[in-house]
Amino acid sequence: MTDDQNASNLLIEEDVYLTSGVHIGTQQKSADMKDFIFKVRSDGLYVLDIKKTDERIRVAARMISKFKPEEVLVVSARQYGQKPVREFSNNIKCSAFPGRFIPGTLTNPSLDVYMEPRILIVTDPAADQQALKEAVSSNVPIVGLCDANNETKFVDLVIPANNKGRRSLAVVYWLLAREVLKERGDIENDSDFQVDMKDFEATL
Repeated sequence: MTDDQNASNLLIEEDVYLTSGVHIGTQQKSADMKDFIFKVRSDGLYVLDIKKTDERIRVAARMISKFKPEEVLVVSARQYGQKPVREFSNNIKCSAFPGRFIPGTLTNPSLDVYMEPRILIVTDPAADQQALKEAVSSNVPIVGLCDANNETKFVDLVIPANNKGRRSLAVVYWLLAREVLKERGDIENDSDFQVDMKDFEATL
């Protein structure tokens, strides 16, 4: 797909979203996420609207690209999000906090790990609630990967996605990294991004 094709086209083949389960939500949905739900499957799983996922990845990339790399922080307490977060950080040269988030990282200047990001990306607002809470109290805007059951009241920009699946997280962070680099002008075309999606995938 070329960059100058109609913006209604998806950033990657629809099939890639579907086979990696980006659209597969949970069996519960929060009122906050109702606008991002495409349908309910017969087994009770809520299915997320990948067109909205795709659209939000573009918006998030534009938003993230406005900040210097060192002003961006990405976190993931979830195990399957830790490798994607590290790879995302390596590619766009931002800070990452894979694993347990140390309380006070954004609020206590006496800590060695203290940092002052100007934008925070959370892999799951529920699992990353400590980082989320500190960002809110520091007035830092928050981009969040949100599943069907997530509360989103503190998330400034929701990217609806399966934030629990290994392959889903790899796809979303891979795509977000590529789009941020394009928005910054570090790469011109999709084909300039030489990193394999598999490199973002956590090992089992």
